[in-house]
Amino acid sequence: MWSPHFLVKYDALNDAAWKTNTFVARPLSDPWPTKNSPLLAISTNRLVVASGNYIHSYKFESCDENSAPAVTFEGSSSLLDGHERSGDITGITLVDTSGYDDTFFIAFQDGLIECIILRPSSGDSSQNQLRITRLHASAPSNTNDFSESLSSASHFLLSLSWNGSATLADHRDLTQSNRTSSTLTWYSGIELKTRSWASHLCLSSSQPYAAFGTSNPYAPLPVYYLPDLSFPNSGIPSVLLTAGRYTSSSAGPVPFQIYPSSAVYGLSQAPPCSPWGSSPQILVGGWYDGKVRCYDLRLPTSLVSYPAASISTSVTGPLTTRTIPSLSPVLSLCNPWSYEPIYSISCGGGSGSHIAAGSARHSVLSFWDVRNPSGGWSVHAPGNDPSPVYSVILESSRCFGATERRPFVYDFVSVVYLPVFFPATDRCTDFFLTYGFRDLVSQSTRILLSPILVVINSSDPRPQQRKV
Repeated sequence: MWSPHFLVKYDALNDAAWKTNTFVARPLSDPWPTKNSPLLAISTNRLVVASGNYIHSYKFESCDENSAPAVTFEGSSSLLDGHERSGDITGITLVDTSGYDDTFFIAFQDGLIECIILRPSSGDSSQNQLRITRLHASAPSNTNDFSESLSSASHFLLSLSWNGSATLADHRDLTQSNRTSSTLTWYSGIELKTRSWASHLCLSSSQPYAAFGTSNPYAPLPVYYLPDLSFPNSGIPSVLLTAGRYTSSSAGPVPFQIYPSSAVYGLSQAPPCSPWGSSPQILVGGWYDGKVRCYDLRLPTSLVSYPAASISTSVTGPLTTRTIPSLSPVLSLCNPWSYEPIYSISCGGGSGSHIAAGSARHSVLSFWDVRNPSGGWSVHAPGNDPSPVYSVILESSRCFGATERRPFVYDFVSVVYLPVFFPATDRCTDFFLTYGFRDLVSQSTRILLSPILVVINSSDPRPQQRKV
């Protein structure tokens, strides 16, 4: 247990490292033999990397006041058994932590969703085998559809399929110690009927809501309020989050304008300690046009007229247009050196004030401090893979990410307490010593990092493309 004095010292050193862009960059493993689209999930006990049909676990070690917490490889396990067609993992979310046991829901490309319980390794640690319990959950539908994104809050699970079927389930009967069921019961859903990428479920807000990132050019980022913890029967979004700015008019609703940045690939929420707004009603989205847009759902909305059929195919009736409340971003961020789409996004970092965004190519991660958004910077992931950063997670002192070939970490606290981080393989150590990330960044951040500008309420005229 750390003393209050050391907690303050740790946070101060961490904030100083973020302020000066001083960190250690390391891969967490050797390159995978095949290219994957990995996903990350984190708990207080471990980081879980889902790649192909494997899950890899890295546990967080305890430490004294003379070192920083180490991250060590705990083990791997294949989940292919039981999946006849395709066992690749397409979604993962943490739903519960009990002691050192973590419960995750994992979605597979064959349409099934399983409940996985990870427990600390025991016996011979050299075997690198995880202790897991697999509980068959169910599939949200009987079609060939599969879950593209999983999100959880409290005891609820939200599944979003690749073609836009969003479904809610209460998982208590399956995850509690005295479980009474072996499958999930899906009780409420809505059809977005468009290629969908990301979901975010929030029940701690004054108005519980679900947000979705899609490729619908009219409604790329719809938000549905859940007053009864279920989706509205009308199928109409409660609020549409837009790429441009709309101003309310006394003459009536404002006509909708199609913006070319009509796809949202990543969603995140500010952490509770964030100085720029810890409210759960602040939502951050990563867009196709390479911009990160921040929204505050507490602000007044503008009425915008949309084509009815473009919002939801469940809408019927003679009306050709619908008037829907819409919100413009309060802050837009971009990297002027990169025009690539944003594939992943996370909020946290020093003082809880940073945003990390993974780009679609060249394994580039961009960072902004919202207290000084014009002072952002970007850096390539270890290994410099010509790959998207498929997933990124920010905690206070570390940023975890994953490309198609490997997971990696930017460690802002081990700069002070070296050596405390133990990589998974010797090659990871060699990589760090050869390229000298710490020395380069500490001597001159201009060697690795490029300036990033803030752009308020701008749009990109390039034509729409789809995420591969």
